[in-house]
Amino acid sequence: MQPIHSDLAPKAIGTYSQAIKCGSTVYLSGQIPLNPNTMELCSDDIKLQVEQVIKNLSAVCESAGGSLAHIVKLSVYLIDLSHFHLINEAMARYFTVPYPARAAIGVAALPRGSLVEMDAIMVIP
Repeated sequence: MQPIHSDLAPKAIGTYSQAIKCGSTVYLSGQIPLNPNTMELCSDDIKLQVEQVIKNLSAVCESAGGSLAHIVKLSVYLIDLSHFHLINEAMARYFTVPYPARAAIGVAALPRGSLVEMDAIMVIP
């Protein structure tokens, strides 16, 4: 097991690693829309939060030697599932075919009052 860390993504706010690499598989911890420089939510706007979460995931992917294109499974947690269409719009901008497998889960609350969180599994060839 190898811990992965990126200064371009928010520091862990608990007892976990940003990601763990096991062989060619990387397990990325959940990212919320924290600005990595201030460690504060980037915005109250759900669209901007989704963008920041994907940027944070991308930074961790790159530190592990991969990219968003190597994500095989993406889990999305939303406070309000009516924002699900924003996930599809963002994925169309940041991901290409074949899209990763995905789950979208409605939750009651997320850390720091975030409206969205994503975690992922990446396989680096």
